[in-house]
Amino acid sequence: MRGTAVKGLLYRLSQRLTQTRYWLTAQVAKALLALLRRLPMDTALDFADRTARRLGPLVGRHKVALDNLRHAYPEKSEDEIKAIALDMWGNMARLAAEYIFLDAIFDYDPYASKPGRVEVSGEQLFAKIATENKPHIIFTGHLGNFELLPIAGATFGMKVTALFRPPNNPYIADYIFSTRRAIMGDLLASRAGASFALARILDNNGTIGVLVDQKFINGTPTTFFGRACETSPLLPKLVRQYDCDVYPARCIRLPGNRYRLEIEDKLELPRDAEGSVDVPATAQLLNDVVERWVREHPGQWMWFHKRWMLSKGRRRRGLKSLTRN
Repeated sequence: MRGTAVKGLLYRLSQRLTQTRYWLTAQVAKALLALLRRLPMDTALDFADRTARRLGPLVGRHKVALDNLRHAYPEKSEDEIKAIALDMWGNMARLAAEYIFLDAIFDYDPYASKPGRVEVSGEQLFAKIATENKPHIIFTGHLGNFELLPIAGATFGMKVTALFRPPNNPYIADYIFSTRRAIMGDLLASRAGASFALARILDNNGTIGVLVDQKFINGTPTTFFGRACETSPLLPKLVRQYDCDVYPARCIRLPGNRYRLEIEDKLELPRDAEGSVDVPATAQLLNDVVERWVREHPGQWMWFHKRWMLSKGRRRRGLKSLTRN
């Protein structure tokens, strides 16, 4: 009994320490963002980029990023690998700083005589989706400032509900959620019951936006950059159920703190012998699209993410049959 009581006490103490660490981290992060907000936007974004390029290599995840890059680009030199990793840290720092400037950054006006910070490729597709009375799914990856995509959709009259995975730190999660919701419309946290909420949206001919490039424990076996990984089956299963149109969309950073938002033609989805959407093949297709994007702009993706970490049973088997040579 005493041992159980001690374990319970240690567990509660550990939880309190974790919450305290989360709170302190969030306060520091918010203080830094508040200081950046006092600067002109371009100055703040460039400062965040330069600072992250110096500090990024000092954190543990930098080794993860370098290892992932070496596997993804065996043909590249070590200097090229390190350069991409530094670009990645700069991109991630810009993304964090851009949360406080989102309302000023998104200046797209389809009737403007000259381009602003944001340009859009595929305006006709955005407008088409907005007017169609049927369900749609738009997917993207953690590239550039992907947060601008739901704002673009709203500009064209689309009613988009964006599924997002909140950070582990609940205080930072609350801050990001409040910042996003103020300008992005409907948001849905990726938690238990999210799939039912998304199904209701599609039932009502709504549009959902989904990030598809994160690891998913016990997910569908797939490959990414030729390496075995697991991908969420949620989007393919929803597509199979509703047989809705699926559109790829992404954000590309341009020089001078500018952005290009692109939406591509709807995907032709793989189907099984019965004519239904093939869930595993669709999950792989999503990975292939994101890989194409990442190869075009490797410094704009989050290489420190443990995308290739497999679930315990699959780690043992290695998913060798899936890995491309």
